[in-house]
Amino acid sequence: MKIGVGSDHNAFQMKEEVKLYITSLGHEVVDYGCYSNDEVDYPGVAFQVATDIMANKLDRGILFCGTGIGMSIAANKVPGIRSAQCHDVFSAERAQLSNNAQIMTIGAKVIGVELAKKVAEAYLKVSFQGGNSARKIDQIMDKEKEFLLNGSCC
Repeated sequence: MKIGVGSDHNAFQMKEEVKLYITSLGHEVVDYGCYSNDEVDYPGVAFQVATDIMANKLDRGILFCGTGIGMSIAANKVPGIRSAQCHDVFSAERAQLSNNAQIMTIGAKVIGVELAKKVAEAYLKVSFQGGNSARKIDQIMDKEKEFLLNGSCC
């Protein structure tokens, strides 16, 4: 699979190490930055990865910031994207199996690098199978389309 990765400065080192691990698993990795420990705002990175997923340039994305929360919120602002914050193997598997999440986020100040590698591996080794979960994902996506078409949510 072609995996987009990105981080802010808080998670630069973790991104670099997990990126190498993902490559060792046989995946192609596209790095969207940041490229050093210099301070950078994460929304732009999240928006670009999410946009490229929607344009079918990437299969999935893994984003890193201090907590994983900000990256997930930002990625979820791109219509059609489902991003899930994960800090354990079970959640990473379920993000894909139950929610068909195209992006997973990890907090570098929440878990260590070795666990982050295992969480990323768990996310990448499974694929959405549909079933009962497909109906629920369809409901979520239908509501998003409704909000976009109506121009308001409330």
